[in-house]
Amino acid sequence: MISAEGLKEIDRAIAKYPADQKQSAVMSALATAQEEHGWLSPELMQFVADYLGMPAVAVQEVATFYTMYETAPVGKYKITLCTNLPCQLGPDGGSDSAAEYLKQKLGIDFGETTPDGRFTLKEGECMGSCGDAPVMLVNNHRMCSFMSRAKIDQLLEELSK
Repeated sequence: MISAEGLKEIDRAIAKYPADQKQSAVMSALATAQEEHGWLSPELMQFVADYLGMPAVAVQEVATFYTMYETAPVGKYKITLCTNLPCQLGPDGGSDSAAEYLKQKLGIDFGETTPDGRFTLKEGECMGSCGDAPVMLVNNHRMCSFMSRAKIDQLLEELSK
């Protein structure tokens, strides 16, 4: 269910903890599984639970607690826009303006995916880059700062290729 390379990555995370505490690698294991599959299906969470020797419900608790994990399918590109106060106060209307523009450009609201399955739009909490407002995160890994309408257009064009 997870590739050999993915299992090696999980094993590297497990090696950071005492042998009797390999369940401590659950967050890394879920991140690896999600990176490969795009989201965490119940079967994938069960696989992670079995691999780490822990109850499936404990894995599900972690996956549903943290916002970076997806327990339902999302688009190829998950765009998370920070909507906390510092980003709302950013230039050119901040994240409120960026949110409205993204919704208009993509034809979706927060929590939705475009019909072609390319983009999912999420509302996010502080990403720790308040001075770069408004801030967006693409697929939990790529931070995009100072997201004006022009920069949003440029990002969407790049991701649409």
